[in-house]
Amino acid sequence: MMALAAFTSMQAAKPRYVLTVNNEPMQKITGFGGACCDGAMKPFGTDNAPVSKLYGYRSKIGLNILRMEISPNLEDKADQWGDYDWNGSLPSAKIVKNRGGIVFGTPWSPPGVYKTNGTAQGGNAEDQGYQRGKLREDCYEKFFPWLNSFLKWMKAHDVEIDAVSIQNEPDWWVSYSGCLYDPQDLVKLVKNYGWMLDRETYPGVRLISGEPLGFTQNYTDPLMQDEECRKQVDIVAGHLYGHAPLEYMKKAAVLPLKYGKEVWMTEHSVTDNTGKLPTWHENLIFAEELNECMLAGCSGYIYWYLRAHWAFVGTGESQYGADNKRDELLPRAFVMSHFSKNVTGSTRLTTSRDKTSGEGDAFEYSAYIKGDSLIVMAIDTIATARDLLIKLPYKVNSGTLWLSTGNESDKLCQKSEIDISEPTEEVLVEMPARSLSTFIFMIDRGGLAIEDVAQKNNDGPKTYYDLRGRRMETPHGLCIERSANGQSRKLVME
Repeated sequence: MMALAAFTSMQAAKPRYVLTVNNEPMQKITGFGGACCDGAMKPFGTDNAPVSKLYGYRSKIGLNILRMEISPNLEDKADQWGDYDWNGSLPSAKIVKNRGGIVFGTPWSPPGVYKTNGTAQGGNAEDQGYQRGKLREDCYEKFFPWLNSFLKWMKAHDVEIDAVSIQNEPDWWVSYSGCLYDPQDLVKLVKNYGWMLDRETYPGVRLISGEPLGFTQNYTDPLMQDEECRKQVDIVAGHLYGHAPLEYMKKAAVLPLKYGKEVWMTEHSVTDNTGKLPTWHENLIFAEELNECMLAGCSGYIYWYLRAHWAFVGTGESQYGADNKRDELLPRAFVMSHFSKNVTGSTRLTTSRDKTSGEGDAFEYSAYIKGDSLIVMAIDTIATARDLLIKLPYKVNSGTLWLSTGNESDKLCQKSEIDISEPTEEVLVEMPARSLSTFIFMIDRGGLAIEDVAQKNNDGPKTYYDLRGRRMETPHGLCIERSANGQSRKLVME
């Protein structure tokens, strides 16, 4: 049983570590998710078990962003690819939308007739003659109307798409479906034709930049340095293959954040080439990646496959171990839930121990505010427990701990109350060995009011939270109303 105690003075034994949470707001966290793509999802199009298990605030995991492929169909041939077409992700997308989630589409390739090699394939294969498949310049003007046709088709099938991307990995020459763009190709495409995305018919749709294999400034800065491109691009995105977030994404995020854009990590898989289920240490490394993306300025984190032995839902393949049961939640999903269930909808706050580089560290932290909740994430990868004194920017009067210490079911997401006898700004807790801890403290409303908490957001729709900081889909009773610019107020709803 882990002992947890609150201290109102420094008379207790000096803790091993001190973490100060600052009242300095950073980015708003939009959410977390994964990709609904072919692979282990069989038969694709009717296999909805992963999204059913993972999505929605009532699920155990709480994902809210779904990435789907915009396969290279033309609208008048929407079913030309069999399962590999716009129909493929439709059933899963409907589930996510019905649960209040976000769905966005990414092309691996535009239609082959628009490309230099005449095929949707990337061209990096002998049977394709090693032809570098690029979007033909005389077809630039067809690209956004093609995206509009996708939006139209999906809306006609009861799914309103929230965002569309320009290209999956424009920097990666592949033998499968793909399309190459140099950074200046993307600038030319967006600058001259981005206005053709039909935002009048689809007013909520946002444009995502190309999603390079490595999240680098080479692909982000040129779009942000051009004024016309900045008007068109809403979200700057990229992947993490070979690129640590605090070494690359953090630098690539500087200009987008300066200009009020969101930054999303839209694909990565961690320890996916192993022949067994990830160890608990590997899952803690995954937690560190999530944490470091937040510290880098990320608002949305989207994993790769939903179902895989290295992902969130088991495949049933016995060679990966008896715990890889078909459609059963895997430990990595519960690691993700620390963030997706608690951090979604929050605003990150800086701390005295924010990491500044991508080098490995035995301890990592991040902090957030959401409604009346102050949330502290703590990751400990070593074999010895430590004490942690958390200094908070507001007095708190209660708290809850989510604790994960291993892959076993009885060690995943244990929930307990934190004993706080009276309002305090300092709480002493234990960080167990090799653990992931999420501390959720409730601000003492009799002390400093949360209405003064400023957050860096644009005007937009309001969100509502109960007095424990949980997002409410349908507000009722006494609750917190938060506008997108960060203003909060308490009110009573019918």
